[in-house]
Amino acid sequence: MRKRIAILGSTGSIGTQTLEVIAQNPDHFEVEVLTANNNIELLIEQTKIFHPNVVVISNVCHFDQLKEALKDEPVKIYAGREALNQVVEMDTIDVVLTAMVGYSGLIPTINAIKAGKNIALANKETMVVAGEIINRLAIENRVSIYPVDSEHSAIFQCLVGEFNNEIEKIYLTASGGPFRGFSMEQLALVTKADALKHPNWNMGAKITIDSASMMNKGFEVIEAKWLFGLNPEQIDVIVHPQSIVHSIVQFRDGSMKAQMGLPDMKLPIQYALNFPDRLNSSFRRFSFFDYPMLTFEQPNTKNFRNLALAFEALNQGGNMPCILNAANEVAVQAFLTDRISFLQMPEVIEKIMEKASFIKNPDLEDYIRSDKEVRILTAAQIKKLAVQKN
Repeated sequence: MRKRIAILGSTGSIGTQTLEVIAQNPDHFEVEVLTANNNIELLIEQTKIFHPNVVVISNVCHFDQLKEALKDEPVKIYAGREALNQVVEMDTIDVVLTAMVGYSGLIPTINAIKAGKNIALANKETMVVAGEIINRLAIENRVSIYPVDSEHSAIFQCLVGEFNNEIEKIYLTASGGPFRGFSMEQLALVTKADALKHPNWNMGAKITIDSASMMNKGFEVIEAKWLFGLNPEQIDVIVHPQSIVHSIVQFRDGSMKAQMGLPDMKLPIQYALNFPDRLNSSFRRFSFFDYPMLTFEQPNTKNFRNLALAFEALNQGGNMPCILNAANEVAVQAFLTDRISFLQMPEVIEKIMEKASFIKNPDLEDYIRSDKEVRILTAAQIKKLAVQKN
């Protein structure tokens, strides 16, 4: 039987690549649900190609336009955040691929898990904000979480057949982004356009900025703790500019496993959707002769302060990773709209981590309140910087 897939965030980078994987494997997958926030034109196009049972547009302002455009399609159309939160509970869904960006993916993922749906997880912020809750719910509902991020997919693949063997350490690799090797003086001058030019990966604007600031890698560190049951000291980051080694597991006997391949998100997407079986693919193959030198170096956490802040949040625990995430989302948006500089992002985030209310043992309502509080505090801090500048 074909697996019926719900794609949350089908118009983003991961969502569109997931649809490419499904199109290449029509005997194995079919699209059951597509959701988007604002990109209505692409959602309409995707619906006419893949014929899902349901589409959801989160922004209710687009509902009438979507309904008119799809009036000849045999598809159910819903709008609004609550519709998105509920659609994941449909009996006809086998796997929910969460490709939404940021905190917005948390509640739909929780609802999907409660409904017994296996999760292909591309929304790392879900684990950053509430990893302990997600893990508990997954166990209670006997749900599997398959990582889609290339680094976590790599760790997951290295651990197949090794689940009874103790992990000594994992190494998450990072490309270093477009500013690898930059001095503080150089970083002070970078622009939004500079930051959006990732050397190896094609991603949406928010994730690309996170990659440039190394916050993305910091989030992956926190995500890895929850996905693989690790302590902070078992997680390390190494900069690998070629993005061929996607991550490494070191076991207690000192042996190491690495998962390698060209930087292409379709491979981890396909692996997550069809685990444990690997499907034939037409993906371009890696050749060592095209990459005669693979290099590795330590990250510069002084110049890229966000990575250090993520480790601090992980070590502090409680709702601090939630605080980190909310402050970062607001700071990145401010950078993308030219209200703060690249180096002001970690300054703002660190200030908010000091000011926001810390909760040692938060529940879901605490996370929701923290997210709201931090967004208000961060917006005020950014406004304060603008006043000082003027």
